[in-house]
Amino acid sequence: MNTFKKIAPPRSLAGTLVSIVILVYIAYILQDVIVPFVVAALFSFLLYPVCNYLEMKGVPRVISIIVGIILITAVVAGLVYVVYTQVIGLDDLFPQVETRFNQWVGDLAGFLGNFGINKEQLITEGQKHISEAVKSGSKFLGATIGGTSNFLMSMALLPLYIFLMLMYRDFLKTFVFKWLKDTSKHKIVATMNKVKTVVRGYILGLMLVILIIGTLNSAALYFIGIEHALFFGFFAAFLAILPYIGVAIGSALPILVALITKDSYLAALAVAASFAVVQFLEGNFITPYVVGNQVSINALVAITALLLFGKLWGIGGMILALPVTAILKVIFDASPRLEAWGFLLGDAENEDVKHVKKNFKFRDFYDTVTKKI
Repeated sequence: MNTFKKIAPPRSLAGTLVSIVILVYIAYILQDVIVPFVVAALFSFLLYPVCNYLEMKGVPRVISIIVGIILITAVVAGLVYVVYTQVIGLDDLFPQVETRFNQWVGDLAGFLGNFGINKEQLITEGQKHISEAVKSGSKFLGATIGGTSNFLMSMALLPLYIFLMLMYRDFLKTFVFKWLKDTSKHKIVATMNKVKTVVRGYILGLMLVILIIGTLNSAALYFIGIEHALFFGFFAAFLAILPYIGVAIGSALPILVALITKDSYLAALAVAASFAVVQFLEGNFITPYVVGNQVSINALVAITALLLFGKLWGIGGMILALPVTAILKVIFDASPRLEAWGFLLGDAENEDVKHVKKNFKFRDFYDTVTKKI
């Protein structure tokens, strides 16, 4: 009987579900405001050490924040320029795609002609569909560039948000203390520090992993002789943040380009082999040593978060999905009422390791045995 008393009553559950629906609807309607605000908060976490260091050296807070914003703006602008020039350069691939597919259709028609199938009609229909597919691909590329440009335009207020957040960070901290006045200040400060550490470690580590993987992929594609090696290499590196499916999607495009632009199938096999080697290095050496296990999100939650945030906020949502989920896990872990949800978001292996570390008697015994060995 006591067990059933702990279960939330239907009215409470219904109220919670209605609240979630309302919050999601508001987040969808106000995405043009919320997405830049969340991005600004993440950048503020990244810039805080720089600003704090300059302030400790006697630089006024306003100047420190402006210097940090200029630095990060220059980095982002450089990345956007490189990506834009690489994407624009992909236009020259579409004629090659049409030519190679026409060749494949001709070979297939010649083979099927031996079975009494009308060769000329098959070639005509095939070329018609290929031309339509190439036109659709060009339109999709233009729409993608346009959508990315719209997303970047919505970030116009980003520097202002970052400036104000860093300027009023002490005021915002006091607000949190007043809001959670029934909670221990020590616990609030510990959770806020954990969030800052997780955000900085996760984002900087992820950026470094993408840089390493992108460099390795691009170098491999360059030596194989694939055009636009830099774009395809870093495109696959960005997709590597998607557990399991990201590698397959990221490698499929350069493999297809190798099949289209090269006369031998060996180039496509070489691309697949090089990506497999890079993925092995990333999963077993690069990510574990660079990102570490500050916050581990299991694959099911990561994929679900990417799909849900992408549906909610588009490109911006997919970019923010994993950092926001990592922050939510830290907050859930700090709350006794939400601790179970934090456990659900985490990786099973790392949660088991944390459980073992809490068992001090076993840990002391383990340390004693290993020292004797």
